[in-house]
Amino acid sequence: MALPEVRASDARYPFSAVVGLDDLRLALLVNAVDPAIGGVLVRGEKGTAKSTVVRALAALLPPLAVVPGCRFSCDPAAPDPACPDGPHDPQGPAAERPARLVELPVGASEDRVVGSLDLERALGEGVKAFDPGLLAAAHRGVLYVDEVNLLSDHLVDLLLDAAAMGRAHVEREGVSVTHASRFLLVGTMNPEEGELRPQLLDRFGLTVEVRASREPSERAEVVRRRLAYDADPAGFAAGWAAEDAALAGRIAAARALLPSVVLSDAALRQVTAVCAAFDVDGLRADLVTARTAIALAAWDGRTEVLPEDVRQAALLALPHRRRRNPFDAPGLDSQQLDEALESSAPEPEPDPEPAGPGPSGGGEGADAPGDSATPEAGGGDPAPGSPTGSSEAVASAASPYAVRPLRVAGLGDGAEGRRSRARTSNGRTVRSELPRGPVTALHLAATLRAAAPHQQRRGRDGALVVRRQDLRQAVREGRESNLVVFCVDASGSMAARQRMSAVKGAVLSLLLDAYQRRDKVAVVTFRGAAAETALPATWSVEAGAARLQALPTGGRTPLTAGLLQAEQVLRLERVRDPRRRPLLVVVTDGRHTSGEAPERAAALLQARGVTSVVVDCESGPVRLGLAAQLAAGLGGDCVRLEELAAESLAALVRETTLPGRTTAKGRAA
Repeated sequence: MALPEVRASDARYPFSAVVGLDDLRLALLVNAVDPAIGGVLVRGEKGTAKSTVVRALAALLPPLAVVPGCRFSCDPAAPDPACPDGPHDPQGPAAERPARLVELPVGASEDRVVGSLDLERALGEGVKAFDPGLLAAAHRGVLYVDEVNLLSDHLVDLLLDAAAMGRAHVEREGVSVTHASRFLLVGTMNPEEGELRPQLLDRFGLTVEVRASREPSERAEVVRRRLAYDADPAGFAAGWAAEDAALAGRIAAARALLPSVVLSDAALRQVTAVCAAFDVDGLRADLVTARTAIALAAWDGRTEVLPEDVRQAALLALPHRRRRNPFDAPGLDSQQLDEALESSAPEPEPDPEPAGPGPSGGGEGADAPGDSATPEAGGGDPAPGSPTGSSEAVASAASPYAVRPLRVAGLGDGAEGRRSRARTSNGRTVRSELPRGPVTALHLAATLRAAAPHQQRRGRDGALVVRRQDLRQAVREGRESNLVVFCVDASGSMAARQRMSAVKGAVLSLLLDAYQRRDKVAVVTFRGAAAETALPATWSVEAGAARLQALPTGGRTPLTAGLLQAEQVLRLERVRDPRRRPLLVVVTDGRHTSGEAPERAAALLQARGVTSVVVDCESGPVRLGLAAQLAAGLGGDCVRLEELAAESLAALVRETTLPGRTTAKGRAA
């Protein structure tokens, strides 16, 4: 077979030239064999060739037969009856083109993703025409999202709809369009920058963890090949063309073999037993695991699914679906997987029993009478009240719970999220205004109203005549994400009466809330004689939870040092991202026993315009109210620890006839 000529302009890094990353390459290849598996989520540290491998996959996919001129890539053998470019004749001509890899940028607009009204034709010709978006371009191909965990929520919602139904629905600006949109969804992400929403995570068929090799010889080969590719992309790609062509042929052969692969009842029982053992939600995991096992068998050229196919499929399909705590990383216990496979394997035929009487008990495997009453030497629990051997203690965190909403006052214009009110590029349209620059979100109705009175004077003849001064910008309001800085008191006074477990549970709950609202977080702790930034501002809420769990307590209370350290974090982040508004959450009982009084530090934060919330951890029948005084100095609100839970807030509202609870600012909570 003649190899295609490779030009420098379209020479992607060859798939066959990738060193290592066996699980990632296998996951992508089995999805190429059976796109119904649902795609791949690639998790890993930066610089591990995640994007390079995904982009290289497109060259291996078999070409597509499409209806000539159809912008939605309809299959000529089974065209979409609702295609906006249809109807198509199933007996009509067909064209062939390579499978597409469509990249969805993290900052894409909603119009670019789903499509929108063709404004040029609408204003120039007076007709409603649809301009398709990326979901149409990706139909029957690969939709690739780099840094998918940073994708805006409104784009995630669009992907969820299309992935669930296999169709894209567009209802906007007087346009009502539906078209097929079935694609292989591939996403890459760095877990240090935050996790995915659970709904989108479940839509990925398989997940793979990648990390750079620690073997010097393998790393050297990676560098050697990359340097060769950078020096001559076309020549390097041509050198690996034969290997890529062999992989493409193997994919085509596996696709042809796929309908003949048999999933026996025994293999199916192993699939369902493994899924049940890991307590996954729903039945999508069972379906994906079964499809993956079948595709693995076809990839190996077999027509029967073997136990090793089921095991490999489970390792790829279940890590992100098993039930886990909010901040646990995906993964599977290999021993638990092997036990589940063995327990569901068909039992061998029993050997015939030997003639004659057998032992009736008391052998090695039997428990001797009284054995259970004899403790092993050195066993048992430690004596109660035994010393810990250290003046510092690390308390475990209580279970997280839903917390009451904490907001930044006013209207911001930061990155889209789920916490505070803001002007955003999506959300509900609240009004129109004259554009201050280029029109990025046209308010069509307001534009037409502005142009209508001038049509006679402008000599309209058919099409609507619109001038620059008629254009109106849509003003949309939604929610933004914030920078949430936790300033946590870890002094000895917090360790008293076992309060630190509840405090850690509260902060863990607030971290979980920040994760769900797509916030950036930082953690400052203070104890002894100083404060430290336990976690610089990051998207990785999981890292904050890990630091919190290991946080020791003890020593004096340098409250002022903690506030000043938090102010420094806020000041640095304001330089890096001036549009992201901060929320300071101080978790303390208000005492300060080291350093100067906190009034000046609190006044500094208030002067910076920082929205603050003090979580009052004071307990006992006699309360000094120091946390409320600190909240007043910060110009913020004070919430008692036991009132932080959303359930407590609901009960408080039910029990009172007042509009709300009075805060340190005199506002309703």
